[in-house]
Amino acid sequence: MTSNILLLHGGGGPQTVAGFAELLAADHHVIAPTHPGFGGTARPDDLTTIAGLAELYADLLDELELDDVTVVGNSIGGWIAAELALLRADRLKAVVLVDAVGIEVDGHPVVDFFALDFPTIAKLSYFDPEKFRIDPAALPPAAQEVLAGNRATLAVYASEMTDPTLRGRLAGIKVPTHVIWGDCDRIVDTEYGRAFAEAIPGATFEVLKNTGHLPQLESPDALASAVRRVAGDRGGDA
Repeated sequence: MTSNILLLHGGGGPQTVAGFAELLAADHHVIAPTHPGFGGTARPDDLTTIAGLAELYADLLDELELDDVTVVGNSIGGWIAAELALLRADRLKAVVLVDAVGIEVDGHPVVDFFALDFPTIAKLSYFDPEKFRIDPAALPPAAQEVLAGNRATLAVYASEMTDPTLRGRLAGIKVPTHVIWGDCDRIVDTEYGRAFAEAIPGATFEVLKNTGHLPQLESPDALASAVRRVAGDRGGDA
């Protein structure tokens, strides 16, 4: 049976995990959905919360009748993954939280993302921001529209980037959980990541060197290796 991976992108949109999905797809069955409202897609008016997205993906796993799924989520995708673990432990094999947001940690706040311009976001998001810096004004109009739409959609789902109830509820996660963090993440620092791991019973914590908030872009091989350790190798074709 092919090992199933549900890959959930963060606020940067589906393009932030597209290459990583291809990397994992070499030996796993990867489902990498676009959250409604991102990537130029429509968002139903009544879908406005991270919890709602988790319910959407819980229904997707039921519809596809998928079991033993490893859920991998980056940033808000990690928040969704944590909520999904609380909803559908019966369908999950493991959870991998990659520089996730969602909890509140005294002294280690999530950066006020919506107050930042794109150069500052890049500076805080990457170990080597020059490799990933973009000038939105230089993009084609359609790409600018998608970028603006992603930001507006993120504000609907996670305007505060945290849920004050989440940290306490993480104690209810019964699925094996591995928390991975970039050592140079300045959106949510490593102490925030350790607090995330400590809130989940039995969770492990791993730091990737010379890596920021999006390890799937900066350190894809190291992240893929960690995900494969958790998800297991493919045992044969489905």
